[in-house]
This record gives sequence, C-alpha cells and structure tokens, in this order.
Amino acid sequence: MHLLWWIIVGLFAGWATGKIMRGSGYGPLMDIVVGVAGAVVGGWIMRAVGFQGQGGMLYTILVAIGGAVVLTLLYRLLVGPPGRGKGAGPTPIDEGKGTSNLRKVA
Repeated sequence: MHLLWWIIVGLFAGWATGKIMRGSGYGPLMDIVVGVAGAVVGGWIMRAVGFQGQGGMLYTILVAIGGAVVLTLLYRLLVGPPGRGKGAGPTPIDEGKGTSNLRKVA
C-alpha cells in the first residue's frame, strides 16, 4: 500500500512541478520519478529546517512538489533550459553576433 501511495504522490507532484516550471510535465513515468525524488529531497529539507516530517496527504504532496521544484531548478542550472538542443535556433547570447539565415542562403 505504501508503494501505491508513493506512486500517486510522485505522479501528482511531478505533473505539478512540470506545470509550475513552465513545462507540460515529463510523461507519466518521469513524473513519478521526479515526484518521488522530490518527496525525498523535500522531506530532507523539511527535517533539516526543523519540521517533524509527518503529515497528511496535502502536506506530503506539498513537500514533494517543493522538493521536485528544487531538483528541477538545480537540474536546469547545471544542464540549461529545455528546448535548447540541436536545431533550437539562436540562443540569446548568439543573437547579437550578426549571423542570420539570409547570409547563409546567399
């Protein structure tokens, strides 16, 4: 029963994190992984701050969302924002360098 609880909380927390961080989620499986990892990190942070670490469903979901948001922020700081892969267009740093598609065509 606890495994099912973790899966439900992880799925909801991962989906909510995708929405909060201006995305569409990561797909059901990755939402669960992100949410469960967020619950672990969020629980650790809450205990480090001095909270008891026990609560109902709402407390658990909020802590999982908070931990997942922190993990997503750290991931984006290390890897970069999503959508900047190959073929994504110029980055804000490249925009002022004078390269354009018109020059490539000519």
